[in-house]
Amino acid sequence: MADKKIIIVDDEANIRELIAFNLKNEGYRTLTAGDGITALKMIKEEKPSLILLDLMLPGMNGYDVCKEVRREKELSTTPIIMLSAKDAEFDKVLGLELGADDYMTKPFSVRELVARVKAVLRRTTPIAESSIFSVGNIAVDFEKHEVKRDGVKVDLTLKEFELLEILIKNKGRVMTRDFLLDKIWGYEYLGETRTVDVHIRHLRKKIEEDDKNPTLIETIRGVGYRFNKEE
Repeated sequence: MADKKIIIVDDEANIRELIAFNLKNEGYRTLTAGDGITALKMIKEEKPSLILLDLMLPGMNGYDVCKEVRREKELSTTPIIMLSAKDAEFDKVLGLELGADDYMTKPFSVRELVARVKAVLRRTTPIAESSIFSVGNIAVDFEKHEVKRDGVKVDLTLKEFELLEILIKNKGRVMTRDFLLDKIWGYEYLGETRTVDVHIRHLRKKIEEDDKNPTLIETIRGVGYRFNKEE
């Protein structure tokens, strides 16, 4: 775990110290920040494995820090767990829609936080060096840009392949429509999230056993999509 670096962002020093102490005991490297502006600068410089991000921060709140991180190409898939005293459903949904991987309300159990850190890191660890990914009767070769179903090549458009690739490489994690739109189509399509839905529908017809009842690409209502099968 020594290669896993976690940045802890919270305006309360005692909380930062408590979390850092417990994560270090689990073998993680930790860095801390007490305000949003310092945190964002640190995140850009250190490129951590995961960010624990409080929402109520001086200088720049956690929502804005999250949005800035997701705009950075090198950081766009960095796991973020939001920490907040706000426990309303609206706040949780907003956090997830902005790109957070998990949301914990204060006060929380440190043991549970550590468990969630481990779970998020497991889900978001990139696919091993092998360029081949397979699940069920589907095999994807990222180097060759090739997809096979039952050993037969499936013809995907470039955008369909890029969409499938980003979902697989973040398997288990919810990818918002806006994030997928930005990463694959760019800013000129901003707001046209129907583009994502149409491509998902076409993709499902090509790789799912039953595109009306998909098992590989799961719809997260009101948020986006998730590739929910493990290798």
